[in-house]
Amino acid sequence: MREAIAIVDFGSQYTQLIARRVREQRVFCRIYPCSVDPADLALQPLKGLILSGGPASVYEAGAPELDPRLLDLGVPVLGICYGLQAMVAALGGAVARGVEGGEYGRATLTLRSASDLLSGVPRDSVVWMSHGDQVERLPDGFEVLAGSKACPFAAIAERQRRLYGLQFHPEVTHTAHGPSILRNFLFGICGVRGDWTMASFVDTAVRQVQDTVGSAGRVVLGMSGGVDSSVAAVLLHRAVGERLDAIFVDNGLLRKNERENVAKTFLERFEVRLHVVDAGDAFLADLAGVTDPEEKRRRIGHRFIEVFRGEARRCAGAGFLAQGTLYPDVIESLAPRGGPSATIKTHHNVGGLPEELGFTLVEPFRELFKDEVRALGALLGLPESILRRHPFPGPGLAVRILGEVTPERLEILREADAIFREELRLSGWRDRVAQAFVVLLPVRTVGVQGDQRTYGYACAIRAITTEDFMTAEPAPLPHDLLARMASRITNEVRAINRVTYDVTSKPPATIEWE
Repeated sequence: MREAIAIVDFGSQYTQLIARRVREQRVFCRIYPCSVDPADLALQPLKGLILSGGPASVYEAGAPELDPRLLDLGVPVLGICYGLQAMVAALGGAVARGVEGGEYGRATLTLRSASDLLSGVPRDSVVWMSHGDQVERLPDGFEVLAGSKACPFAAIAERQRRLYGLQFHPEVTHTAHGPSILRNFLFGICGVRGDWTMASFVDTAVRQVQDTVGSAGRVVLGMSGGVDSSVAAVLLHRAVGERLDAIFVDNGLLRKNERENVAKTFLERFEVRLHVVDAGDAFLADLAGVTDPEEKRRRIGHRFIEVFRGEARRCAGAGFLAQGTLYPDVIESLAPRGGPSATIKTHHNVGGLPEELGFTLVEPFRELFKDEVRALGALLGLPESILRRHPFPGPGLAVRILGEVTPERLEILREADAIFREELRLSGWRDRVAQAFVVLLPVRTVGVQGDQRTYGYACAIRAITTEDFMTAEPAPLPHDLLARMASRITNEVRAINRVTYDVTSKPPATIEWE
């Protein structure tokens, strides 16, 4: 890379969102743990540093610390929330508990001084705050750029060394002029050109795969038929040609007709060999009696690798396993590159893999967001019918059945989910939402069907809108559509007598229920 921004992770759940906002400006960036050696960064073509937020307090024992050498690399630095506090603490300032326990949600930012960082921002604007601590005393040489009612040091700068700090989060959509502030930092202060594109990523990714696999190595790919694995298949085929084998594992947890549709679509569109493995009985046996969602994911992940490894042995010389792992998978499963982020849930292709994998992993999309993968797929010539498919979790319907997974409950959920998705398609809403599905709840409710009392299952339907899957809002489905969906489900799936609509955003919820 000719230029890059390094994002130093102090444990924020929005570290990946910062990266996405930088990428949106066509600027390449990488995420590093706060323990990164500054000497390693000094070898990179850096144009600037961004210090992320985090859940800790800088004055507590064991809190992540900022290595002061990071501030001496000769490039501009922008500290966000905890990143600002860590910078202030490292330079001799003081951080303390905020007034009334902190500041959360929308706040009004009032400019105190003209600034290159805040150029173009009105005197009063809405920003998003999420902090319990705040700066109490600035280090020598710093000035105040802006403040809020509860936070006098909401934006600060030391212009000579090009050190900047924001107590609010410019990366979230709730901050009205967040994109402008980030652009000011990237282009006005760091001096980037903004010439990184998906087209350049294709060439880089192909070379990286070729370098990893070598001239004779064979790659096996876990094929689901979704966006990520389909784009990965085309990219990998471009890199290694006939040395790629795609393996589709039917785990018995798929949606209605999923196996048939995937095989048909894949065989029609791609020239890669497809191996279909029927392993549903083994997966269901592993899940018998299991209700904990993390345990479900672990067992599914372990069985998947066992089945996958067995089929891969039939592919002579296969030593590499390719996966369509994305940034959101990584950030929710474990900290990226060893950072201190908290685990939200384990994804089967990240935290659920056994240590003794038996393959060398190839993950070309590990630092990409879903929209970036779709853009990549368009460049590679994939049809819209594949690129616009809604995400489907690796553990499948197992994490959409709350409680024990049984063949009976799977069949109930499959039918309800098929009706829901059909109604979305017929109404024109399918392509207006980013993800939609049905969840079978572990409760029974009293109902009346055919003039008789019933005691059936309740289900929840969920449809969300999102740009990056890091945050999401419930889709505003019309009431008449919801009523039609509920009527069809309760009439055609007799085991269900109650339908609810999930109107929770992410956060506080995740998109999936488990």
